[in-house]
Amino acid sequence: MSEQSEQPQTAGEDDRRGFFAKVSIILSAVIGAGITLPGLGFVLAPVFARPKQSWRRIGKVDDYEIGKTVTVEFRDDVSVKWAGVTAMTGAWLRRVSEKDFIAFSINCRHLGCPVNWVADAKLFMCPCHGGVYYEDGDVAAGPPPEPLARYEVRIKDGFVEIETSSVPLTTNDQV
Repeated sequence: MSEQSEQPQTAGEDDRRGFFAKVSIILSAVIGAGITLPGLGFVLAPVFARPKQSWRRIGKVDDYEIGKTVTVEFRDDVSVKWAGVTAMTGAWLRRVSEKDFIAFSINCRHLGCPVNWVADAKLFMCPCHGGVYYEDGDVAAGPPPEPLARYEVRIKDGFVEIETSSVPLTTNDQV
């Protein structure tokens, strides 16, 4: 049998091995980050993105009676161009005085079902789970966790405009 003798490693070989080990670790980290970061960005982007908002013209000021609540329709901001009639959404609009309007989201804050205005009772009612809101949008009864969302309303050039965004369901902020 031949005896193999182990030769002691020199300091240069240790330095080279350490260098290659560090380069391997750094390259592995860069590759791992390159694979992970795009997915992480995709998942977290909606959390940090502000909803798209725009002013929608919904009618002439003179078209609305003081004290009356009516439904108005407008195109949803988050819809795609080819969505057709499904891109239409609505709001409840009340003219309070000559220059003041209030607009409520048409969607219940419980699960998003469309609420109905019952003029005789002066209540908004949700047919899905019995949610009831007063005429100012506050919760009167049922499961809704918070008042109806409100849209910002302004009068510009004789027209009523509301600032719209995606359908609000569970935020305390105005739409």
